[in-house]
Amino acid sequence: MTETDTSPAKPRPSAASLKLPWKTRISVAAISTVTDFCRRSNGSLNRSLLSLIDARSPASATPVRGVRTADVTVDPSHNLWFRLFAPSSGESLPVIIFFHGGGFVFLSPDSRIYDAVCRRICRKIPALVLSVNYRLSPEHRYPAPYEDGADVLRFLDGNGLATADAAAAGLADLSSCFLAGDSAGANIAHHMGRR
Repeated sequence: MTETDTSPAKPRPSAASLKLPWKTRISVAAISTVTDFCRRSNGSLNRSLLSLIDARSPASATPVRGVRTADVTVDPSHNLWFRLFAPSSGESLPVIIFFHGGGFVFLSPDSRIYDAVCRRICRKIPALVLSVNYRLSPEHRYPAPYEDGADVLRFLDGNGLATADAAAAGLADLSSCFLAGDSAGANIAHHMGRR
Protein backbone atom coordinates (compact mmCIF):
# COMPACT_ATOMS: atom_id res chain seq x y z
CA MET A 1 0.00 0.00 0.00
CA THR A 2 1.36 3.44 -0.89
CA GLU A 3 0.73 6.69 0.88
CA THR A 4 -0.40 9.74 -1.01
CA ASP A 5 0.55 13.25 0.03
CA THR A 6 -2.73 15.08 0.59
CA SER A 7 -1.25 18.40 1.68
CA PRO A 8 -2.11 21.31 -0.59
CA ALA A 9 0.54 22.36 -3.10
CA LYS A 10 2.50 25.46 -2.18
CA PRO A 11 1.75 28.36 -4.51
CA ARG A 12 4.64 29.55 -6.65
CA PRO A 13 5.74 33.13 -6.12
CA SER A 14 4.93 35.42 -9.00
CA ALA A 15 7.71 37.09 -10.96
CA ALA A 16 6.60 40.44 -9.55
CA SER A 17 7.07 39.22 -5.97
CA LEU A 18 10.65 38.02 -6.56
CA LYS A 19 13.10 40.81 -5.79
CA LEU A 20 16.87 40.87 -5.71
CA PRO A 21 18.49 41.84 -2.42
CA TRP A 22 19.47 45.53 -2.34
CA LYS A 23 23.22 44.75 -2.26
CA THR A 24 22.87 42.69 -5.43
CA ARG A 25 20.85 45.42 -7.14
CA ILE A 26 23.50 48.02 -6.27
CA SER A 27 26.30 45.73 -7.52
CA VAL A 28 24.52 45.03 -10.80
CA ALA A 29 23.80 48.74 -11.30
CA ALA A 30 27.45 49.63 -10.63
CA ILE A 31 28.75 46.97 -13.02
CA SER A 32 26.28 48.07 -15.71
CA THR A 33 27.39 51.68 -15.32
CA VAL A 34 31.07 50.73 -15.62
CA THR A 35 30.54 48.54 -18.69
CA ASP A 36 28.41 51.22 -20.36
CA PHE A 37 31.12 53.79 -19.62
CA CYS A 38 33.78 51.58 -21.27
CA ARG A 39 31.75 51.11 -24.44
CA ARG A 40 32.39 53.47 -27.33
CA SER A 41 29.51 55.08 -29.25
CA ASN A 42 29.97 52.56 -32.09
CA GLY A 43 29.54 49.64 -29.64
CA SER A 44 33.19 48.60 -29.54
CA LEU A 45 35.04 48.24 -26.25
CA ASN A 46 37.62 50.62 -24.84
CA ARG A 47 39.93 48.03 -23.23
CA SER A 48 42.42 50.72 -22.13
CA LEU A 49 39.76 52.44 -20.08
CA LEU A 50 38.48 49.12 -18.74
CA SER A 51 41.99 48.14 -17.62
CA LEU A 52 42.05 51.21 -15.36
CA ILE A 53 38.87 50.04 -13.64
CA ASP A 54 39.48 46.25 -13.54
CA ALA A 55 41.57 45.66 -10.39
CA ARG A 56 43.99 42.75 -10.78
CA SER A 57 45.52 40.34 -8.27
CA PRO A 58 48.97 38.87 -8.92
CA ALA A 59 49.67 35.17 -8.48
CA SER A 60 51.27 34.34 -5.13
CA ALA A 61 53.48 31.35 -4.34
CA THR A 62 53.15 32.33 -0.68
CA PRO A 63 49.74 31.14 0.55
CA VAL A 64 47.14 33.86 1.09
CA ARG A 65 44.29 32.67 3.33
CA GLY A 66 45.63 29.14 2.99
CA VAL A 67 45.72 29.12 -0.83
CA ARG A 68 48.71 29.57 -3.12
CA THR A 69 48.34 30.59 -6.75
CA ALA A 70 50.37 30.21 -9.93
CA ASP A 71 49.75 31.21 -13.53
CA VAL A 72 50.27 28.30 -15.94
CA THR A 73 50.70 28.89 -19.69
CA VAL A 74 48.92 26.46 -22.00
CA ASP A 75 49.36 28.15 -25.41
CA PRO A 76 51.34 31.41 -25.59
CA SER A 77 50.26 32.08 -29.20
CA HIS A 78 46.63 32.47 -27.99
CA ASN A 79 47.53 33.95 -24.59
CA LEU A 80 45.84 30.85 -23.18
CA TRP A 81 46.66 30.29 -19.52
CA PHE A 82 44.99 29.44 -16.27
CA ARG A 83 45.42 30.53 -12.69
CA LEU A 84 45.97 27.53 -10.45
CA PHE A 85 44.57 27.76 -6.91
CA ALA A 86 45.98 25.12 -4.56
CA PRO A 87 45.33 24.75 -0.83
CA SER A 88 48.45 24.82 1.31
CA SER A 89 47.64 21.37 2.66
CA GLY A 90 45.78 18.32 1.49
CA GLU A 91 46.09 15.14 -0.46
CA SER A 92 44.30 13.78 -3.51
CA LEU A 93 41.98 16.68 -4.31
CA PRO A 94 39.28 17.02 -6.98
CA VAL A 95 40.01 19.44 -9.83
CA ILE A 96 37.57 22.21 -10.75
CA ILE A 97 38.06 23.89 -14.12
CA PHE A 98 36.46 27.30 -13.77
CA PHE A 99 35.50 29.71 -16.57
CA HIS A 100 35.00 33.33 -15.52
CA GLY A 101 32.05 35.49 -16.51
CA GLY A 102 32.01 38.85 -18.23
CA GLY A 103 29.80 38.39 -21.27
CA PHE A 104 32.68 36.84 -23.30
CA VAL A 105 34.09 40.40 -23.39
CA PHE A 106 35.26 41.46 -19.91
CA LEU A 107 37.39 40.22 -17.01
CA SER A 108 39.95 37.43 -16.54
CA PRO A 109 41.17 34.95 -13.90
CA ASP A 110 43.43 37.61 -12.38
CA SER A 111 40.56 40.09 -11.96
CA ARG A 112 40.30 40.65 -8.23
CA ILE A 113 36.69 39.50 -8.08
CA TYR A 114 37.39 36.11 -9.72
CA ASP A 115 40.65 35.65 -7.83
CA ALA A 116 38.65 35.97 -4.60
CA VAL A 117 35.86 33.64 -5.81
CA CYS A 118 38.23 30.88 -6.90
CA ARG A 119 40.36 31.24 -3.76
CA ARG A 120 37.24 30.76 -1.65
CA ILE A 121 36.10 27.70 -3.65
CA CYS A 122 39.57 26.19 -3.30
CA ARG A 123 39.64 26.76 0.46
CA LYS A 124 36.06 25.77 1.28
CA ILE A 125 35.66 22.58 -0.77
CA PRO A 126 38.84 21.92 -0.76
CA ALA A 127 39.85 21.39 -4.38
CA LEU A 128 42.40 22.48 -6.95
CA VAL A 129 40.82 25.23 -9.04
CA LEU A 130 42.04 26.08 -12.53
CA SER A 131 40.56 29.42 -13.64
CA VAL A 132 40.88 29.67 -17.44
CA ASN A 133 41.87 32.84 -19.30
CA TYR A 134 40.03 32.30 -22.59
CA ARG A 135 40.19 34.68 -25.57
CA LEU A 136 37.70 37.55 -25.42
CA SER A 137 35.32 39.03 -27.98
CA PRO A 138 35.09 41.01 -30.19
CA GLU A 139 38.79 40.55 -31.04
CA HIS A 140 38.35 36.77 -30.98
CA ARG A 141 35.03 35.58 -32.32
CA TYR A 142 33.10 32.38 -31.71
CA PRO A 143 34.21 29.60 -31.25
CA ALA A 144 37.50 30.86 -29.73
CA PRO A 145 36.43 30.57 -26.04
CA TYR A 146 35.19 27.01 -26.59
CA GLU A 147 38.39 26.04 -28.42
CA ASP A 148 40.40 27.46 -25.51
CA GLY A 149 38.37 25.42 -23.02
CA ALA A 150 38.98 22.25 -25.04
CA ASP A 151 42.71 23.06 -25.26
CA VAL A 152 42.93 23.34 -21.46
CA LEU A 153 41.20 19.96 -21.09
CA ARG A 154 43.65 18.43 -23.60
CA PHE A 155 46.54 20.02 -21.69
CA LEU A 156 45.38 18.34 -18.47
CA ASP A 157 44.76 15.04 -20.23
CA GLY A 158 48.27 15.20 -21.69
CA ASN A 159 49.80 15.50 -18.20
CA GLY A 160 50.55 19.21 -18.70
CA LEU A 161 49.87 20.00 -15.05
CA ALA A 162 52.74 17.72 -13.97
CA THR A 163 55.23 19.62 -16.11
CA ALA A 164 53.85 23.03 -15.12
CA ASP A 165 53.44 22.55 -11.35
CA ALA A 166 54.67 19.25 -9.91
CA ALA A 167 53.41 20.03 -6.40
CA ALA A 168 49.86 20.67 -7.64
CA ALA A 169 49.99 17.65 -9.93
CA GLY A 170 50.77 15.52 -6.88
CA LEU A 171 47.57 16.79 -5.23
CA ALA A 172 45.34 16.52 -8.31
CA ASP A 173 42.87 13.66 -8.67
CA LEU A 174 42.02 14.01 -12.36
CA SER A 175 39.48 11.19 -12.06
CA SER A 176 37.39 13.72 -10.06
CA CYS A 177 37.37 16.59 -12.52
CA PHE A 178 34.52 19.12 -12.60
CA LEU A 179 33.58 22.00 -14.91
CA ALA A 180 32.18 25.22 -13.46
CA GLY A 181 31.64 28.77 -14.53
CA ASP A 182 29.86 32.03 -13.96
CA SER A 183 27.62 33.68 -16.56
CA ALA A 184 29.40 33.41 -19.94
CA GLY A 185 31.81 31.01 -18.24
CA ALA A 186 28.91 28.74 -17.31
CA ASN A 187 28.02 28.65 -21.00
CA ILE A 188 31.58 27.55 -21.82
CA ALA A 189 31.52 24.94 -19.03
CA HIS A 190 28.23 23.59 -20.43
CA HIS A 191 29.68 23.28 -23.93
CA MET A 192 32.85 21.62 -22.62
CA GLY A 193 30.65 19.07 -20.83
CA ARG A 194 28.67 18.44 -24.01
CA ARG A 195 31.88 17.82 -25.96
